[in-house]
Amino acid sequence: VQLQASGGGLVQAGGSLTLSCAASGRIFRIRSMAWYRQAPGEQRELVAIISAGDRADIADSVKGRFSISREDAQNTVHLQMNSLKPEDTAVYYCNVVLMLRDGDVHWRDFWGQGTQVTVSS
Repeated sequence: VQLQASGGGLVQAGGSLTLSCAASGRIFRIRSMAWYRQAPGEQRELVAIISAGDRADIADSVKGRFSISREDAQNTVHLQMNSLKPEDTAVYYCNVVLMLRDGDVHWRDFWGQGTQVTVSS
């Protein structure tokens, strides 16, 4: 399974970016798709997660500014980021929890390579 993230870059404060992450390979079922971020010197933190049935949870720090969505047919998750602030600057990582085949008893955890988001003041 591979996760390909895209959409990072440099943006001015108040601007918008959309991150996308596509999962490919042998996938039977996806349980959840999420975005995490890690700023320099900080721990990785959950930004947003979307589960089966489109249940979404957004971190308080970005609530009202970020939204998450998924396209099941494409195994793709998007993170729409609006009203960006300098403190949103971080490497953003895509995470997918999935089952590789029917009959598997374990959910497996996969990470994308990370995409840099830099917000200038």
